[in-house]
Amino acid sequence: MPHITRLLCILLLACLSPMALGDRLRLVSDDWAPYVFREAGQPKGIDYEVTNEVFRRLGVEVEWQFLPWKRCLAMIEQGLADGVMDIFETDSRKAYMVYPAEPMSDVEFVLYQASDRRHLISRLSDLAGLRVGTSPGYNYGGAFNESAAFSREAAPSHEANFGKLVLGRIDLLITDRLVGRYVRRQLGLEQQVDELPLVVNRQPQFLGLARKPGREALAHAFSDELRRFKQEPAYVAIIERYIGDVSNLLGAVEQQESSTLR
Repeated sequence: MPHITRLLCILLLACLSPMALGDRLRLVSDDWAPYVFREAGQPKGIDYEVTNEVFRRLGVEVEWQFLPWKRCLAMIEQGLADGVMDIFETDSRKAYMVYPAEPMSDVEFVLYQASDRRHLISRLSDLAGLRVGTSPGYNYGGAFNESAAFSREAAPSHEANFGKLVLGRIDLLITDRLVGRYVRRQLGLEQQVDELPLVVNRQPQFLGLARKPGREALAHAFSDELRRFKQEPAYVAIIERYIGDVSNLLGAVEQQESSTLR
Protein backbone atom coordinates (compact mmCIF):
# COMPACT_ATOMS: atom_id res chain seq x y z
CA MET A 1 0.00 0.00 0.00
CA PRO A 2 1.46 3.43 -0.90
CA HIS A 3 2.57 5.44 2.12
CA ILE A 4 0.00 8.21 1.56
CA THR A 5 -2.82 5.65 1.31
CA ARG A 6 -1.76 4.04 4.58
CA LEU A 7 -1.76 7.43 6.30
CA LEU A 8 -5.24 8.17 5.00
CA CYS A 9 -6.48 4.79 6.28
CA ILE A 10 -5.04 5.42 9.73
CA LEU A 11 -6.53 8.93 9.84
CA LEU A 12 -9.93 7.56 8.81
CA LEU A 13 -9.63 4.82 11.42
CA ALA A 14 -8.79 7.38 14.08
CA CYS A 15 -11.83 9.46 13.15
CA LEU A 16 -14.20 6.52 13.12
CA SER A 17 -12.88 4.61 16.13
CA PRO A 18 -14.90 6.37 18.87
CA MET A 19 -18.25 5.81 17.13
CA ALA A 20 -17.61 2.67 15.05
CA LEU A 21 -15.41 0.57 17.32
CA GLY A 22 -16.31 1.76 20.80
CA ASP A 23 -13.62 1.61 23.48
CA ARG A 24 -12.14 -1.65 22.30
CA LEU A 25 -12.43 -4.29 19.59
CA ARG A 26 -14.06 -7.56 20.67
CA LEU A 27 -12.46 -10.59 18.99
CA VAL A 28 -13.74 -14.17 19.26
CA SER A 29 -11.99 -17.47 18.63
CA ASP A 30 -12.04 -21.11 19.57
CA ASP A 31 -9.01 -22.94 21.00
CA TRP A 32 -6.75 -23.42 17.97
CA ALA A 33 -3.32 -24.01 19.49
CA PRO A 34 -0.63 -23.02 18.74
CA TYR A 35 -2.27 -20.15 16.80
CA VAL A 36 -4.66 -18.92 19.51
CA PHE A 37 -5.71 -20.74 22.70
CA ARG A 38 -6.04 -20.58 26.46
CA GLU A 39 -3.59 -21.97 28.98
CA ALA A 40 -4.53 -21.81 32.67
CA GLY A 41 -7.28 -19.41 31.65
CA GLN A 42 -4.89 -17.02 29.88
CA PRO A 43 -5.00 -16.42 26.10
CA LYS A 44 -1.82 -17.30 24.22
CA GLY A 45 -0.64 -18.30 20.76
CA ILE A 46 1.23 -17.17 17.67
CA ASP A 47 -1.65 -15.31 16.01
CA TYR A 48 -2.93 -14.03 19.35
CA GLU A 49 0.38 -12.32 20.09
CA VAL A 50 0.84 -11.06 16.55
CA THR A 51 -2.68 -9.60 16.43
CA ASN A 52 -2.26 -7.84 19.76
CA GLU A 53 1.03 -6.30 18.64
CA VAL A 54 -0.36 -5.10 15.30
CA PHE A 55 -3.40 -3.51 16.94
CA ARG A 56 -1.19 -1.96 19.63
CA ARG A 57 0.80 -0.24 16.88
CA LEU A 58 -2.46 0.98 15.36
CA GLY A 59 -3.65 2.34 18.69
CA VAL A 60 -6.63 -0.04 18.89
CA GLU A 61 -7.49 -1.88 22.12
CA VAL A 62 -8.75 -5.46 21.83
CA GLU A 63 -10.46 -7.95 24.12
CA TRP A 64 -10.76 -11.67 23.51
CA GLN A 65 -13.52 -14.21 24.08
CA PHE A 66 -13.17 -17.96 23.49
CA LEU A 67 -16.23 -19.83 22.26
CA PRO A 68 -17.07 -22.94 20.19
CA TRP A 69 -16.31 -22.30 16.53
CA LYS A 70 -19.96 -22.41 15.41
CA ARG A 71 -20.81 -19.77 18.01
CA CYS A 72 -17.93 -17.58 16.81
CA LEU A 73 -19.26 -17.67 13.26
CA ALA A 74 -22.81 -16.90 14.38
CA MET A 75 -21.71 -13.93 16.47
CA ILE A 76 -19.84 -12.37 13.55
CA GLU A 77 -22.75 -12.91 11.16
CA GLN A 78 -25.16 -11.37 13.67
CA GLY A 79 -22.85 -8.44 14.42
CA LEU A 80 -22.40 -9.46 18.08
CA ALA A 81 -18.58 -9.51 17.82
CA ASP A 82 -16.14 -7.26 15.98
CA GLY A 83 -13.79 -9.89 14.65
CA VAL A 84 -13.00 -13.60 14.49
CA MET A 85 -9.49 -15.00 14.52
CA ASP A 86 -8.07 -17.42 11.93
CA ILE A 87 -10.92 -17.82 9.48
CA PHE A 88 -10.80 -18.77 5.80
CA GLU A 89 -11.87 -16.25 3.18
CA THR A 90 -15.01 -17.24 1.25
CA ASP A 91 -17.36 -15.36 -1.05
CA SER A 92 -20.38 -16.31 1.06
CA ARG A 93 -18.96 -14.50 4.11
CA LYS A 94 -18.07 -11.25 2.36
CA ALA A 95 -21.62 -9.92 2.80
CA TYR A 96 -21.01 -9.57 6.55
CA MET A 97 -17.21 -9.82 6.90
CA VAL A 98 -14.17 -7.78 5.82
CA TYR A 99 -10.76 -9.42 5.36
CA PRO A 100 -7.33 -7.81 5.54
CA ALA A 101 -5.31 -8.60 2.41
CA GLU A 102 -2.46 -10.11 4.44
CA PRO A 103 -3.20 -13.52 6.04
CA MET A 104 -2.28 -14.31 9.62
CA SER A 105 -0.78 -17.69 8.71
CA ASP A 106 -1.33 -20.79 6.56
CA VAL A 107 -3.22 -23.96 7.46
CA GLU A 108 -2.32 -27.44 6.23
CA PHE A 109 -4.96 -30.07 7.01
CA VAL A 110 -3.38 -33.50 7.47
CA LEU A 111 -4.33 -36.86 8.94
CA TYR A 112 -3.08 -38.54 12.12
CA GLN A 113 -3.19 -42.26 12.97
CA ALA A 114 -2.33 -44.48 15.94
CA SER A 115 1.19 -45.90 15.61
CA ASP A 116 -0.02 -49.44 16.34
CA ARG A 117 -2.91 -49.28 13.84
CA ARG A 118 -1.38 -48.03 10.61
CA HIS A 119 -3.18 -47.34 7.32
CA LEU A 120 -1.75 -46.79 3.84
CA ILE A 121 -3.21 -43.41 2.87
CA SER A 122 -1.95 -41.55 -0.19
CA ARG A 123 -5.29 -40.07 -1.40
CA LEU A 124 -8.77 -39.47 -0.03
CA SER A 125 -10.12 -42.61 -1.69
CA ASP A 126 -7.86 -44.65 0.61
CA LEU A 127 -10.10 -43.63 3.54
CA ALA A 128 -12.80 -46.06 2.36
CA GLY A 129 -14.39 -47.89 5.29
CA LEU A 130 -12.55 -45.88 7.95
CA ARG A 131 -13.79 -43.59 10.74
CA VAL A 132 -12.21 -40.13 10.74
CA GLY A 133 -12.37 -37.75 13.70
CA THR A 134 -13.35 -34.15 12.92
CA SER A 135 -14.14 -30.92 14.79
CA PRO A 136 -17.65 -29.37 14.98
CA GLY A 137 -18.19 -26.40 12.68
CA TYR A 138 -15.17 -27.15 10.51
CA ASN A 139 -15.65 -27.73 6.78
CA TYR A 140 -12.84 -29.72 5.20
CA GLY A 141 -14.08 -29.32 1.63
CA GLY A 142 -16.63 -31.02 -0.61
CA ALA A 143 -14.55 -34.07 -1.48
CA PHE A 144 -13.91 -34.84 2.19
CA ASN A 145 -17.28 -33.78 3.62
CA GLU A 146 -19.51 -35.41 1.02
CA SER A 147 -17.76 -38.73 0.50
CA ALA A 148 -19.88 -41.73 1.44
CA ALA A 149 -16.84 -44.03 1.39
CA PHE A 150 -15.84 -43.25 4.99
CA SER A 151 -17.54 -41.95 8.13
CA ARG A 152 -16.87 -38.74 10.06
CA GLU A 153 -17.15 -38.43 13.85
CA ALA A 154 -17.05 -35.01 15.51
CA ALA A 155 -15.48 -34.56 18.95
CA PRO A 156 -15.86 -31.55 21.28
CA SER A 157 -12.13 -30.75 21.22
CA HIS A 158 -8.87 -31.62 19.47
CA GLU A 159 -7.70 -33.31 22.66
CA ALA A 160 -10.81 -35.50 22.66
CA ASN A 161 -10.11 -36.55 19.08
CA PHE A 162 -6.58 -37.64 19.96
CA GLY A 163 -7.94 -39.58 22.94
CA LYS A 164 -10.45 -41.38 20.73
CA LEU A 165 -7.68 -42.18 18.26
CA VAL A 166 -5.44 -43.78 20.88
CA LEU A 167 -8.37 -45.77 22.29
CA GLY A 168 -9.27 -47.10 18.83
CA ARG A 169 -12.67 -45.41 18.70
CA ILE A 170 -11.68 -43.75 15.41
CA ASP A 171 -9.17 -44.84 12.78
CA LEU A 172 -7.79 -41.40 11.88
CA LEU A 173 -8.30 -37.75 12.71
CA ILE A 174 -7.95 -34.64 10.58
CA THR A 175 -6.60 -31.31 11.78
CA ASP A 176 -4.09 -28.61 10.91
CA ARG A 177 -0.48 -29.80 10.90
CA LEU A 178 0.76 -27.40 13.60
CA VAL A 179 -2.36 -27.89 15.73
CA GLY A 180 -1.89 -31.66 15.56
CA ARG A 181 1.78 -31.48 16.44
CA TYR A 182 1.13 -29.13 19.34
CA VAL A 183 -1.73 -31.19 20.84
CA ARG A 184 0.17 -34.46 20.34
CA ARG A 185 3.18 -33.03 22.20
CA GLN A 186 1.03 -31.57 25.00
CA LEU A 187 -0.67 -34.94 25.54
CA GLY A 188 2.61 -36.86 25.45
CA LEU A 189 1.49 -38.94 22.46
CA GLU A 190 4.44 -38.41 20.12
CA GLN A 191 5.35 -42.11 20.33
CA GLN A 192 1.75 -43.28 19.96
CA VAL A 193 0.41 -41.10 17.15
CA ASP A 194 1.85 -40.61 13.65
CA GLU A 195 1.32 -37.75 11.21
CA LEU A 196 0.55 -38.84 7.65
CA PRO A 197 2.16 -37.06 4.66
CA LEU A 198 -1.05 -36.41 2.70
CA VAL A 199 -2.05 -32.74 2.72
CA VAL A 200 -5.83 -32.69 2.35
CA ASN A 201 -5.80 -28.92 1.89
CA ARG A 202 -3.53 -25.91 2.25
CA GLN A 203 -5.12 -22.49 2.71
CA PRO A 204 -4.39 -19.10 4.32
CA GLN A 205 -6.32 -18.01 7.41
CA PHE A 206 -7.20 -14.42 8.26
CA LEU A 207 -8.51 -12.09 10.89
CA GLY A 208 -12.14 -11.60 9.83
CA LEU A 209 -13.79 -8.29 10.78
CA ALA A 210 -17.54 -7.78 11.04
CA ARG A 211 -18.66 -5.50 8.22
CA LYS A 212 -19.41 -2.19 9.94
CA PRO A 213 -18.54 1.48 9.25
CA GLY A 214 -14.78 2.01 9.33
CA ARG A 215 -13.88 -1.68 9.02
CA GLU A 216 -12.52 -1.41 5.46
CA ALA A 217 -10.05 1.22 6.66
CA LEU A 218 -9.18 -0.91 9.69
CA ALA A 219 -8.60 -3.96 7.48
CA HIS A 220 -6.27 -1.98 5.20
CA ALA A 221 -4.30 -0.54 8.12
CA PHE A 222 -4.09 -3.94 9.85
CA SER A 223 -2.88 -5.66 6.67
CA ASP A 224 -0.19 -3.06 6.05
CA GLU A 225 1.11 -3.19 9.63
CA LEU A 226 0.96 -7.00 9.75
CA ARG A 227 2.99 -7.24 6.54
CA ARG A 228 5.59 -4.90 8.03
CA PHE A 229 5.72 -6.79 11.35
CA LYS A 230 6.33 -10.11 9.57
CA GLN A 231 9.65 -8.72 8.34
CA GLU A 232 10.91 -8.08 11.88
CA PRO A 233 12.89 -10.43 14.18
CA ALA A 234 10.15 -10.00 16.81
CA TYR A 235 7.72 -11.88 14.54
CA VAL A 236 10.07 -14.84 14.19
CA ALA A 237 10.66 -14.83 17.94
CA ILE A 238 6.93 -15.23 18.61
CA ILE A 239 6.73 -18.25 16.31
CA GLU A 240 9.80 -19.89 17.82
CA ARG A 241 8.35 -19.62 21.33
CA TYR A 242 5.55 -21.98 20.33
CA ILE A 243 6.95 -24.32 17.68
CA GLY A 244 10.72 -23.92 17.67
CA ASP A 245 12.42 -23.73 14.27
CA VAL A 246 10.38 -21.58 11.87
CA SER A 247 11.02 -24.12 9.11
CA ASN A 248 8.15 -26.07 10.71
CA LEU A 249 5.84 -23.55 9.07
CA LEU A 250 6.81 -24.78 5.60
CA GLY A 251 4.95 -27.81 4.29
CA ALA A 252 7.16 -30.40 2.66
CA VAL A 253 4.32 -31.99 0.75
CA GLU A 254 3.01 -30.22 -2.35
CA GLN A 255 -0.08 -32.35 -2.86
CA GLN A 256 -3.37 -30.51 -2.35
CA GLU A 257 -6.90 -31.85 -2.72
CA SER A 258 -10.30 -30.08 -2.77
CA SER A 259 -11.10 -26.92 -0.79
CA THR A 260 -11.91 -26.37 2.85
CA LEU A 261 -13.62 -23.75 4.98
CA ARG A 262 -12.74 -23.19 8.60
